[in-house]
Amino acid sequence: MKRGGFMKYAVDSAKMKSIDNYTIDIIKVPPLVLMERAAMEVASLVKLKTSVDERILVVCGPGNNGGDGVASGRILHMQGYQVAIFLPFERERCSVQMKAQLEIAENLGMRIISSADINEYNIIIDAMFGIGLTKPIEGRLADIINDINKGSHRVFSVDIPSGISADTGRILNTAVRADYTITFGFMKQGLLVYPGADYAGEIYVADIGFPQEALQSVKPDTFYYTLEDLNLLPKRRNDGHKGTFGKVLVIAGSEGMSGAAYLSAKACLRAGAGMVKVLSASNNRDIVQTIIPEALFASYDTDEDLSPALSWADVIIIGPGLGMGKKAKDLVGSVIDKKQKAPLVVDADAINILAERIAGSTVHERISMLADILPEKAVLTPHPMEFSRLTGIGINEMADNLFDIANRCSYNNKLIYVIKGARTVVSFDGRKYVNTSGNNGMATAGSGDVLAGIIAGFMAQGMGPFDAAALGVYVHGLAGDAAKDKVGTYSLMAGDIIDSIHEVFKACR
Repeated sequence: MKRGGFMKYAVDSAKMKSIDNYTIDIIKVPPLVLMERAAMEVASLVKLKTSVDERILVVCGPGNNGGDGVASGRILHMQGYQVAIFLPFERERCSVQMKAQLEIAENLGMRIISSADINEYNIIIDAMFGIGLTKPIEGRLADIINDINKGSHRVFSVDIPSGISADTGRILNTAVRADYTITFGFMKQGLLVYPGADYAGEIYVADIGFPQEALQSVKPDTFYYTLEDLNLLPKRRNDGHKGTFGKVLVIAGSEGMSGAAYLSAKACLRAGAGMVKVLSASNNRDIVQTIIPEALFASYDTDEDLSPALSWADVIIIGPGLGMGKKAKDLVGSVIDKKQKAPLVVDADAINILAERIAGSTVHERISMLADILPEKAVLTPHPMEFSRLTGIGINEMADNLFDIANRCSYNNKLIYVIKGARTVVSFDGRKYVNTSGNNGMATAGSGDVLAGIIAGFMAQGMGPFDAAALGVYVHGLAGDAAKDKVGTYSLMAGDIIDSIHEVFKACR
């Protein structure tokens, strides 16, 4: 199998508009040609998912999204489908391209109506609002969307479900719940994150002729992975040995709290690290060495000099299950203040300890202080509450402005933030990876400890911290999906994720 990634880019509404303009103004592709190609993609998917005897209603807005809808309806009409065009707007408001498409439809004798009983139709093509929508949908248009959502028909949304912000995924008062979304050219940011992702149904990214030059002109900075990107996994040398594949020090587990240390250490090994040493409370020695005999063990409360353990490591994880006691704070301070040369993964309680150190400052000051305190390219892996404590940014603000917040965190290009959630975002140097793997069964204790271990395991094998974080999140989610297939979402535990990592790697053979 050929090595190398095939990452897919996602864009916001401004970048997509620029891509559209570049294609039309610089490349000189006529807008009606793009519209026809978009319509053909919509019609092809509708044909694939329906039968010719089903009744289709195309609900159109006045803009070019509506034009895409009219053109797709016309293509289906010409192929024998029963199609009506529902236009709840005055003709005068329509764009030039929309007016042209309505004229073609009328010349073919298609039904164009200003009111409709949506329940009379089996299939709805939602072409009301595209990616340019910024205002809440209200009044009659909101009522139409609510009627669409109440029915039992199947819904195909054109480019994005009407009412979803293409930039943030937020619902603009109300939004269409689609069974299928056909988006054009490139994935839209708002389709990747919730709630937008929940409203989109199955998403199809359709190539309608935007050239790569147009994409590169906007300097895309948001991307996601597909299974092809598993080729980015660290290559295993045939003549390698355990030292070749890296040594990870896991500083984790307070007295009587060995579980987090075990999960992180085992995940490191499952991710391919050559050697793992657990640095934990001394009374955790017996249980850790019993349940994971492959790992070495050292204690932080009996060894006064931790320098040998720190200098041994190629990568250090600090924080899982460490607690908030004085010893934990001293450990975090020691590791950070020494400015370790080994790459650092900062997780769980280490994040909470850092949050205490910088509390009381503004958001900007906190982010700047963290960049000064931590070694360059340290990986921070906070869940939403930890992220809020660390930065002072509220959880609701995070949900509404995830991409902007990710950009704010990486403005100084020094630290990698893994902002965990239903759609985890990894941010560094202005770039953002958005994860699409995983499931809600992974919202379980210890799942984050496993993620920290996978990331560190990849780093130990030579991956750069940002690449290891992005691919680690993706593999973690895929392993969770494989575990879901075995045990379901209700019964899924962190250990099931670890035990499914090898299933993901089989795809690389």
